[in-house]
Amino acid sequence: MAKNLEFLFDFGGPNSYLAHKSLPEICARTGAEPVYVPILLGGLFKLTNNQAPMMRYAETPAKRNYEMLEFDRFVKAHALPFKMNPRFPINSLYLMRGAVAAQQLGCFALYVDTVMAAMWEDGRDMGEAKIVRQVLDSAGLNSAALLALADDPDVKAELMANTEAAAKRGAFGVPTFFVGEEMFWGKERLEQVEAALTKS
Repeated sequence: MAKNLEFLFDFGGPNSYLAHKSLPEICARTGAEPVYVPILLGGLFKLTNNQAPMMRYAETPAKRNYEMLEFDRFVKAHALPFKMNPRFPINSLYLMRGAVAAQQLGCFALYVDTVMAAMWEDGRDMGEAKIVRQVLDSAGLNSAALLALADDPDVKAELMANTEAAAKRGAFGVPTFFVGEEMFWGKERLEQVEAALTKS
């Protein structure tokens, strides 16, 4: 029986995009079933007293520069069509609520692919509601239904519950992966994730 792989993500984190693009090959090799868990990165930072790298390494530019070097190496090694969004950082609150709504409406995979590409390949301003509607509609998604449901109190509560549960399990950033109860953080741990999935 294939092991489940939980993937905790937020569209606002470029490393979530890199992980999203890398997971299909890992799952194909291992037979794992990926389970995407939308969380709110800003909320997780507050719950865990963490900070974004640009803030955390503000006084250590060499560390920040090295992080970017490793990021670029990963993109090139996996031949990904990544482009840094010129509007980064973008508030992802409504996009993440939309992800929960998409789960409920049965269009989650297309929604995730569409938003990831718009954010990290096409450089769209996904913090702007009008552009979000255009992007979703162009992909054949019902933006009106998705964004209306994203404002539902139950959807908002589910996103917060996902975020709080992530913090309780030890997560502090994205991407975070769980194989069973074993946690892995960061795209750099994908080899370890794959190894854990292949253990009997």
